Amino acid sequence: MLEGRKILLIITGGIAAFKAIDVMRLIRKAGGEVQPLMTRAAQNFVTPMTASTVSGKATLTELFDLSREAEINHIELVRDADLIVVAPATGNFMAKMALGLADDLASTAILARDKDVIVVPAMNVRMWESAATQRNYKQLLADGMQFLGPVEGSMACGEFGPGRLAEPPEIFDAICAYFEKGQSLKGKHFIVTSGGTREPIDPVRYISNASSGKQGTAIAQSLLNRGAKVSFIYGASDVPPPAGVDAIAIGSAQDMYDAVHRALPADGAIFCAAVADWRPKQAGAEKIKKKHDGTTPSIEMVLNPDILKSVAELDQTKRPALVVGFAAETENLVEHARAKRQRKGCDWLLANDVSPETGTFGGDQNKITFFASDQPEDWPKMSKSGVAEKLADAISKHFGDA
Repeated sequence: MLEGRKILLIITGGIAAFKAIDVMRLIRKAGGEVQPLMTRAAQNFVTPMTASTVSGKATLTELFDLSREAEINHIELVRDADLIVVAPATGNFMAKMALGLADDLASTAILARDKDVIVVPAMNVRMWESAATQRNYKQLLADGMQFLGPVEGSMACGEFGPGRLAEPPEIFDAICAYFEKGQSLKGKHFIVTSGGTREPIDPVRYISNASSGKQGTAIAQSLLNRGAKVSFIYGASDVPPPAGVDAIAIGSAQDMYDAVHRALPADGAIFCAAVADWRPKQAGAEKIKKKHDGTTPSIEMVLNPDILKSVAELDQTKRPALVVGFAAETENLVEHARAKRQRKGCDWLLANDVSPETGTFGGDQNKITFFASDQPEDWPKMSKSGVAEKLADAISKHFGDA
């Protein structure tokens, strides 16, 4: 099940650290490799010798160990792993991850990571429910980390509530599920649009919007993680395209329309870009000069091509099997989104509230109402990477059931 997979298991200092030994045993039984890394506090509960014996690899403990740094430095450590798991993750270590501290080998490995992280918290219920830990939890979600638990139950201290470490079989199942996703969309081709378009007024001015491109980029990454080929057509963005996509940079809505139709055929198309509805009918060949008499220029506007509708209305020989649209709304979200889905002819539509008080437009989180039918499904507010994972899971299920 995990043949050829390499997991870096970071064990931090909580009473539940002993359960990490069973997690390592399960990983090895399934054919995976596990490299244990223990904080100094963790060694009060489990010895490095025990972890080394079970894992079959020398347990790493010190950042400034010259012999180990010469053999495997902290950068190569995370580059060599396919997945990082922190189990148990104490409140202290969650705080260090959220703040980007790097004062030992474990926290330095997290800061240097280029792999996904599954965080499995374990702590006293009061510590978990504290404002500081909840703030750190939200920050780590926004940073793209995945969480398992904590689960509710009796604590070693005698209290009851959320804070217990998930059991080793649950942690093992989460690891297996992570790698299973890597094949769920293998052989499928998706088009993803992202970012904002820029409609020129003259050579130095344009009409655009505050789209950051973060949501579309996260969706493309989630599809890549499941083995899909992704044509990523993007406009103005605050973030770079994910490594591994076929990245196509565009400027205007017409540019995006042309790039999308050139990228067909595709199995699916996700239209996440914030496309300008209108453009100036005629862009000035020279910079429009300010008039000293106080008058302002008059700009005649025309409609841009409707990219989502143009693809959704293609005949069945050319239309992607799944067409997904986005609707950014500031009022009457359900009513407007339901009407847009019907008007555009897309299969699914994700509506997000971008009213100023939500802080979602250009931010790191999103609040989605999902339409796969006329009955909406409200998703909790989550990081944009969380939205991407949830959407990619739904897409994988859709093609798996098809």
